[in-house]
Amino acid sequence: MPHTIGVFAAEHVAAGLVADNQLVDGIQTFPNTHSEVDSLEEMPADEIVERIEQQIQLVGRGHEISAIGVGFPGIIRDGVVEESPNLPQVKGQDLAAGLAARLEATGVRARVHILNDADATSAGMAATRGQLDKLIRVWTIGSGIGFGRYPQAAGVWEGGHMIVTLDPKEQFCRCGGAGHLEGIMGERAMRLRFMDLEPDEVFEEARDGDARCVAFVKLWHRALAAATATSVHLDGPGKFFITGPNSRFIQVGLLDMYLHEMVKMSPLQGSSIEVVPTSDEIAIIGAAVSAERGTPARGAYL
Repeated sequence: MPHTIGVFAAEHVAAGLVADNQLVDGIQTFPNTHSEVDSLEEMPADEIVERIEQQIQLVGRGHEISAIGVGFPGIIRDGVVEESPNLPQVKGQDLAAGLAARLEATGVRARVHILNDADATSAGMAATRGQLDKLIRVWTIGSGIGFGRYPQAAGVWEGGHMIVTLDPKEQFCRCGGAGHLEGIMGERAMRLRFMDLEPDEVFEEARDGDARCVAFVKLWHRALAAATATSVHLDGPGKFFITGPNSRFIQVGLLDMYLHEMVKMSPLQGSSIEVVPTSDEIAIIGAAVSAERGTPARGAYL
């Protein structure tokens, strides 16, 4: 029986063989431990493609492969990375064509589907929960801020760059834009804002009552509530999942309170928020399911 392969490539590369919306075997990762934070950040674009191909070869060996899905950060259109603030060296790279060529040279002829990494996570959430018929949205909170939507729809959907403040001083977003969600919530942005504290220390000191940190934690949650409320006003109410390494900072009660302050029209109420553990497995399954179903990648806009 043909299988699909899912790949999650953001701070590291993880790949797995998928059938019936679940992993068949274990996950192959590069590096093989997660001790190297942002290990792809300084890697040349061609080497990133090589590392992705290597993991695909490892998990696909001995199996018939029908399709390969790769979740990758940035704006993706027709397999091309049009923009990737977290991995700028890949901007303009035809990732689908480059990867397909490398695979074909080794005898692997399978359709390659590239989609945004957050979209892969949302598709995986839908697939593993038996909700492929529902609207699922996912915030990934880490070095940057990702926004995934399933089912995917034509458009850019760079939710991490939603404008959540008109303060011109808010310019901490990696892309250089002012007032962005990522400029408040992203780990890099927090480090730039608090030059004397690490993000963990900011939230710890807020719990101890430090006024500066308490004010920021409220801003941090209000910013995410504003972006979530914007999504509700554009796309309707529904389920929002929050994942990623910094999802541990989320106070669901505070976030829910701010969200309900911002969404008042009765037809738009009823959204719910759930924090879920960070999982390569979910994104891998989502990338594979998207490839298998031929789901259009974000950026496929007119």
